[in-house]
Amino acid sequence: MGPINLKKARPSSLATTVFAPLQSRRSAQRRRSFRVGRTTHHAQYYSRRNPIPLRNLQPRNFSSLNAKDEVALEQDAERKIGWLLKLFFAGTATVIGYQFFPYLGDNLIQQSVSLLHVKDPLFKRMGASRLARFAIDDERRMKIVEMGGVQELLNMLEGAKDDRTRKEALKALSAISCSGQAAEALHQAGAIPIIRSTPDSLKDVEIEKYKSSLLQRFQDLKCDALP
Repeated sequence: MGPINLKKARPSSLATTVFAPLQSRRSAQRRRSFRVGRTTHHAQYYSRRNPIPLRNLQPRNFSSLNAKDEVALEQDAERKIGWLLKLFFAGTATVIGYQFFPYLGDNLIQQSVSLLHVKDPLFKRMGASRLARFAIDDERRMKIVEMGGVQELLNMLEGAKDDRTRKEALKALSAISCSGQAAEALHQAGAIPIIRSTPDSLKDVEIEKYKSSLLQRFQDLKCDALP
């Protein structure tokens, strides 16, 4: 736009030429501020009428992962409880069967001795625990000796890698040694050096208790292996 000749320009045309662009810019600014204010007002009104729950703001990935973890934990707990119930009922049925069916009891002793042959320490502990429950009188203790349970328990004790396996083996041997003949069979099988070489446990004091009980039993019987 060229220079304005103020002498020739009329007052009305001068005002239009100079102030018109200014007014148009101000009008545009008012329209923009009005639109922004209206948008903000609508957003605030909508947020007041429709509040967003906090739980919807959490990522869905975390909720799905938590649900999967809970399902896995529940399944694991059910599986462990199922195993505990099975072991409990199996042990109860074993004791009841031995009390009421002597021939079935002999078979159960043989099955318990067979469990000592398995390499898995869990099955070894199950077999030793059953033999400890069966060894309640001299007849049954000698039956365990005749079926080879003493030698298998000593092998289990000698090759044990953890305290739980050692404790179950010592517990069964301690129950069997209450019979004089069975204790003599233990001595003949070389039980004394194996028992004495069994390491003590700082976590399970019962291991030392069973060891002391067995060694005291052999000493009372005046076994010549002790000094």
